[in-house]
Amino acid sequence: MEIQLYIRHFFGKLFLMKLRKFLLFLPILVLAGCASGTFTRLTPNEQPRNANGLYPVEAMFDSQQQALRWDSIQAYVLVDGQPYTMRQVPMLNNRWEGLVPVPPTVNTVKYRFKFDYLYNTFGNPPKPNSEFSKTYTLHILD
Repeated sequence: MEIQLYIRHFFGKLFLMKLRKFLLFLPILVLAGCASGTFTRLTPNEQPRNANGLYPVEAMFDSQQQALRWDSIQAYVLVDGQPYTMRQVPMLNNRWEGLVPVPPTVNTVKYRFKFDYLYNTFGNPPKPNSEFSKTYTLHILD
């Protein structure tokens, strides 16, 4: 008498069902893994106080997202939720610079970078997205 320890047909169907579910969610996993960008702050933590109260900040933004439209990027530095436009550094694709206003009575200011951009989608017009950096602190030295 032969004893079967498993039913090959049942496990084959179970494997195929799990594989189909995995393949169904695979594009979502791939897009989620590619969507986030990397920020590099190129500004020192401390700057000497100046007469005009505007302090330069610079950031580098990099992304592995293939669908990102680099020509659509709008960069901002956010200070207390207020956006200040940054401009792209000439001849460099992924670096932006801007000015942060700091009143004469303030010694520290918190800021973060925001990058708005479009990304391509299949069969549809480009869609908007935004990336935010972590919060940084700028210390003004008297």
